[in-house]
Amino acid sequence: MSITAWFILIGCLMLARGLAATSIARLPFTSAMAYLGVGLLLGPMFLGLFSIDLIKQAPLLETLTEIAVLISLFSAGVKMPVPFSLARWLPSLRLAWLSMALSVALVAAFCTLVLGLPLGAGVLLGAILAPTDPVLATDVQVRRAGDSDHLRFTLTCEAGMNDGTGFPFVMLGLGLLGLHELGDHGIRWVWHDLLWASAAAIALGIAGGALLAWLGWQLRGKDPKHEVLDDLAGLGLIALVYGLADWLQAWGFLAVFFAGVALRQTELVLTGARKDRQGLLQAEEVHASSATRPAEPEAPLTVSGEALVFKEHLERLSELTLVLLLGGAISAVAWNWRSWATGLFLLLVARPCSVMLGLLASGTSLRLRGLAAWFGVRGIGSVYYLCYAIHHGLPPALARELSNITIVVVMLSIIMHGLSVKPLLDRYWHP
Repeated sequence: MSITAWFILIGCLMLARGLAATSIARLPFTSAMAYLGVGLLLGPMFLGLFSIDLIKQAPLLETLTEIAVLISLFSAGVKMPVPFSLARWLPSLRLAWLSMALSVALVAAFCTLVLGLPLGAGVLLGAILAPTDPVLATDVQVRRAGDSDHLRFTLTCEAGMNDGTGFPFVMLGLGLLGLHELGDHGIRWVWHDLLWASAAAIALGIAGGALLAWLGWQLRGKDPKHEVLDDLAGLGLIALVYGLADWLQAWGFLAVFFAGVALRQTELVLTGARKDRQGLLQAEEVHASSATRPAEPEAPLTVSGEALVFKEHLERLSELTLVLLLGGAISAVAWNWRSWATGLFLLLVARPCSVMLGLLASGTSLRLRGLAAWFGVRGIGSVYYLCYAIHHGLPPALARELSNITIVVVMLSIIMHGLSVKPLLDRYWHP
């Protein structure tokens, strides 16, 4: 399929999505399922109008998925409730670190004992498939800045962090395959890949977000209207923090997420936002105040709040494009018993067990834990990790097998979670 045809196809889908947004929202499936269906129809599974070879196109797909995840992580970060509360964040922290490690271990054991893969390949596949996705899981994530729903917050916060916390395990898998330096007895992996890279990323993200919030506050005292510049400032923060994290050999995904968190947290504190009934700070509504209180100065706009809409539009575009590409990246050969078995094990055993164990004695309700255990949507983050591993020297035969398994798991997740998300959430919110 030519570039021109791609533009026409994506343009038609975007028009359909925009014009029929209300109707689509009422359908019993998600937009990602619709995009996947179009991709499968046009791809090698049916009409064969286009195809994507993950092995040959790994560098390009790595870049595309990297950009999509970064934008989504920043958007997730600025939606986090303010102020920060360890009690509120603790379940998500346990999911992003403890449950992540348990999921990797379970998948690695399955791959080694059932599929006969080497331990390094099992750990690598576990790390590829363990992160939940901030791009495709919009139906179960925080929908606006300050959303206080506990389930949506827990899942969004987990997805925001575990796209970064999965990186140490990716490097561990590559190291066990001889493609990364782990050091004597894994010492270098522990202090550098696990401790330094994670801690430095969090510190850098917090510092960058807080600094931009302070600079924005200084400027908005004179001129509060910067809607277009807010988009540039948000993108600039993503690029700067991610670039510095890479320079410091820290995990950029973690840095960008916490930059968004710190930006929103600092802005609302500086602007003196009022607390709601739950004790959460809420940004002032400035567009309606001028008519009722003309004598008062206009409240400064926040970079995070004004730039969020633009980032969400980019999220939708990346979702559409990348899910279409997934449809062209799979063939009938990939749907073998090894892919099916791994996907079902991950979604029905590894994810539920790791979540239940990770949230044990956490104070969360059994109903919330059950939904969190099910809604571990896999997607663009997994494709990024796969392409990253391929680009960094994964042997071709192993790369092909891991690619087939990963794509099948992502598609199973899109379908199974897409069909169940609306009825299950309706029962959760309206028991």
